[in-house]
Amino acid sequence: MAANRPAEATDDWWRSAAIYQVYVRSFADGDGDGTGDLAGVRAKLPYLAELGVDALWFTPWYLSPLADGGYDVADYRTIDPAFGTLAEAEKLIAEARQLGIRSIVDIVPNHVSDQHPWFRAALTAGPGSPERELFHFRAGRGEHGELPPNDWPSQFGGETWTRVPDGEWYLHLFTPQQPDLNWAHPAVREEHEDVLRFWFERGAAGVRIDSAALPAKDPALPDFTEGRDPHPYIDRDELHDIYRSWRAIADEFGGIFVGEVWLPDAERFARYLRPDELHTAFNFAFMSCPWDPARLRAAIDDTLAEHAPVGAPATWVLCNHDVTRTVTRYGRADTGFDFAAKEFGTPTDLALGTRRARAAALLSLALPGSVYLYQGEELGLPEADIPRDRIQDPMHFRTGGTDPGRDGCRVPLPWNEGAPWSGFGSTDEPWLPQPEDWPSYAADRQAADPGSMLSLYRAALRIRRTEPGFGDGPLRWLPAERGVLSFTRTEGLVCVVNLADEPAALPGHTGVLLTSGPLDEDGRLPRDTAAWLRA
Repeated sequence: MAANRPAEATDDWWRSAAIYQVYVRSFADGDGDGTGDLAGVRAKLPYLAELGVDALWFTPWYLSPLADGGYDVADYRTIDPAFGTLAEAEKLIAEARQLGIRSIVDIVPNHVSDQHPWFRAALTAGPGSPERELFHFRAGRGEHGELPPNDWPSQFGGETWTRVPDGEWYLHLFTPQQPDLNWAHPAVREEHEDVLRFWFERGAAGVRIDSAALPAKDPALPDFTEGRDPHPYIDRDELHDIYRSWRAIADEFGGIFVGEVWLPDAERFARYLRPDELHTAFNFAFMSCPWDPARLRAAIDDTLAEHAPVGAPATWVLCNHDVTRTVTRYGRADTGFDFAAKEFGTPTDLALGTRRARAAALLSLALPGSVYLYQGEELGLPEADIPRDRIQDPMHFRTGGTDPGRDGCRVPLPWNEGAPWSGFGSTDEPWLPQPEDWPSYAADRQAADPGSMLSLYRAALRIRRTEPGFGDGPLRWLPAERGVLSFTRTEGLVCVVNLADEPAALPGHTGVLLTSGPLDEDGRLPRDTAAWLRA
C-alpha cells in the first residue's frame, strides 16, 4: 500500500492540539450488539467536528481477547471483529481527516496477548527454543523450580510470574494474559517498527505509546530492591535507543508520538522528549493533583520547567480511561488521584464536583501546549457505580475485589435522552450497565442547553482554536488574591480560576470571553469558577 503522507508533514499541529480520547468499546454502537464499534465512531464524526477537537486518540482496536480492555493485543494488523474491519478503520481515518481531524493509534510495546502467535508458538516450542527468546521465560527457584524467578511486583496486583506445564515461568508485569516481550531481541524491535509503518501508511497522524517506560528489562532479572539504580524494569537507558529508531520512522511520515511515561524524576522524564525521541508525553502530575491552588500552580510550574530544556510542549489532561472521572473526583474530600486509594463507597458531592470540573476545563484549555479530553468529559459524566457482578476490569479481581477497578469511567456514552440505552445504539444491553440517570447527561439534551457542560466545552474549544494566544507559547502569572490562580497568555488573554472560599474580583479587562459559571451580582468570580478575559 502506498504511503499516505500528509501534505503538512512539517506542521507542528501537535504542539497546541485538542485531542479527544475514544474508548471505542464504549463510544457508540453502530450494529446494535451492545459493544461500541468503528461504525458508531464514524456516525459521530460530525459531533466531534462540532465539538472542535483537532485529533482523535483511539485506544486499542486490534484483535484481542479483551482480558485487559484491548491492551492485550493478539494482532496489530487486524481490527477486532467486535469493532469492525481494517477497511473500516481506514475509512474512519480518512473521513475524520476530511473533517480536519487527525487520528492517533495506540501501541503497547511492553507486552502482547497470550493468544498472540508468537506466544502460542513459544509455549509449544518448549524450554531453550528460539521462540521463547522473544519473551522472558526462566526456570523457577527452589528445590524443584516451584518458586518464581524473582520477586518483582505486578502493576495490577497479584503475581508477576506464571508457570507453564513444562516447568518454566514467564514474566508479565500486568495480567497472566499479557506476557512481556524481550526487547533485547532484534525481532521484537523489527516487528514494532513494521507495525508503526503499517499504521502511518494507513493515514495515522500519530501513535500513543502505552507504558512507555516499561519495555526494557535488566537481562539478569534481579530481585527488586527499593531505590535500585538503575531500576530493573522502569526507565532503563536502553529505551532511548528504541525510541530514537521509532522517531526516524515517524519523521518519514510526518507522524508524532505521545508517550505514557509515569516518572517522578523531572530530568529523567525530559529525556524522553529530546528532539530525536518522543514529541510529547502525558502529564500525570497535573491530572493527579488535588483541587488546591498552591499545588495546582506548583504542578503547572513544574510541568513547564521540566519541558523547557528540551523544547517540548506540555500536555494537560484531567481524566482518561484508567482514572476516576473528574466530576466525581473533584466532589470528594480527597480530590487527588491515586490508584492505591480507590475503594468502594467513597462519598462524592456531584454538584460541587461538576462546578470544579467546569472551572478545571477552562484552566486546562488555557495552559500552554496540547490538551487531551477523555470521551464523556464534555458531557460531565460522573464515575458510575458498577454492580460487583458486572465488573470486568482485571484490576478488581487481581486485588481480591478490594479495588473497584476502572469500569466506572468506561460506561457506554449517552447520546439521546429518549432512546433505549440512552441512544448508545444497542438493541441488546450494552457491555457495561448504564446508571439510571444517564439520560439526563445525553448529548442531545445538553446540545439544546446553553448552560450545559457540552455547551461550555464547545464554546471553549472554539475560542481556543480561534485565539492565537492560546495553545503553545508562554505563560506569565499575575498577582492575585489568596486562593486565586491568574495568568496571562499572549494576545492579551487572561485566565482566572477562583479556588478560594469567597468570590474574587476580576483583574482589569476589556471583555469577558467565557466563564465556567455566572459571575455574581457585583461582577465578581464565585468560588470554584473560572473566567477567560481579554486584557
